[in-house]
Amino acid sequence: MRMQGKSVIVTGGASGIGLASVERCLEEGASVVIADLEESGGAQRAAALDGQHAGRCLFQACDVTATDQVDRLFEETVNALGRVDAVFNNAGIGGVTPSDEVADEEFLRIIDINLNGVFRVARAALRVMLPQGSGSIVNCASILGVFGQSQTAAYTAAKGGVVNMTRSLAIEAAPKGVRVNAIGPGYIDTPLLEALDDDMLQGLIGLHPLGRLGRSEEIANAFLFLASDEASFVTGANLMVDGGFTAGKS
Repeated sequence: MRMQGKSVIVTGGASGIGLASVERCLEEGASVVIADLEESGGAQRAAALDGQHAGRCLFQACDVTATDQVDRLFEETVNALGRVDAVFNNAGIGGVTPSDEVADEEFLRIIDINLNGVFRVARAALRVMLPQGSGSIVNCASILGVFGQSQTAAYTAAKGGVVNMTRSLAIEAAPKGVRVNAIGPGYIDTPLLEALDDDMLQGLIGLHPLGRLGRSEEIANAFLFLASDEASFVTGANLMVDGGFTAGKS
């Protein structure tokens, strides 16, 4: 198994892409910490998965906007599992508002979770991984980290920042054996899209040359690759998992 004996943290791990990534890592032999908000239901999901996977799944409440909680996440993981081999920096929120109507509070909240939060988690991960001389950090970016879209100024600014921050962190960490990469998901078929009417949903599907939305497990598989030793010569990359969205239009 590709992650046998590895210790993994997944932020935003209680649902969607995060939960799919937790499940894939457990299937591949890792011990996994689900990090998410207290009210996310992550504790119950971790308990259920722990019973299925021989005591290898834990929950740690963590708000990525709070430095003390992020630092505690890593301290508790090291205390419980001894080390941190891989991190999926996945916690994030969306936001669609015309730019002339965005309040400071909304803009700053999206930036604080989607960009500053990614940095807080990466910084804490590096403090554990650099002394180890090994580790893999994978940041969840987006197609909107490389493309613009109307009414998403804060989100695109944050995700663009994640892409370039990933490159800088990768260069800094590489000499000490730590890899840092990003994933750029396209539109993924999750409950968040259930509120869309059929015309809007078909419009989103039409943006992807493969003719469908992505699935959470497809992003999880990309994380699994980047986290594993199979990607041992990959760092500073932004792996697009987007059904051809960013390749262009026919």
